[in-house]
Amino acid sequence: MAGSEDLWSRWGEWQRHDARGMKGGQALILELNRIVHASGIVSPVTTHRGLAARLRYLDSPAGRQALAEQGATARTVRSWTLGKATPSQASRERIDTAYWERRRVNLIRSGWLVRHLDNDGRGSRMEIYPVDQSHVDSKYARPLSDRSITVRYIWPDLVDAWAAKNEAMVDEIWDDVITDLDSDYAAYAYVSAVGIGA
Repeated sequence: MAGSEDLWSRWGEWQRHDARGMKGGQALILELNRIVHASGIVSPVTTHRGLAARLRYLDSPAGRQALAEQGATARTVRSWTLGKATPSQASRERIDTAYWERRRVNLIRSGWLVRHLDNDGRGSRMEIYPVDQSHVDSKYARPLSDRSITVRYIWPDLVDAWAAKNEAMVDEIWDDVITDLDSDYAAYAYVSAVGIGA
């Protein structure tokens, strides 16, 4: 959207006073990552249970391909699965990376993430936390408060942009989200965090 660049340039006028934050699109990406991780295997890969659960999840052609991309040979994976060998810490990290990448792909491909966020057309509640102004001299600080809005209709486009790792499109979608706030929407071009109630 054409407005995005202008929002970012206006931010720069007061960022120099040590307000701290990130682009709203960046915060959206972090929040989608959190939702995916919150829906996955809870036990860490360092535990027997967490390791076994990840290896079971990756026991498919696509899962074995994800492990191969992380440098694990089919023979090594077989020995882990049969309990004949225990993966090193570095191998556990590669297994964990393969698991989360595969889970992300599966949640996108199945449509679960869009359905979850869209909530049968009711949308999801989004909490927007403004930039941190705790280091800003009071004469430059702006009166900003946390905002809460129900967001609808953007979820398919947002998940597509996130899946494609298209940060520019996520920024444009963020611009659409904040225009619903009010005339002060430009103050939320950058934020400290975003929370999605999903």
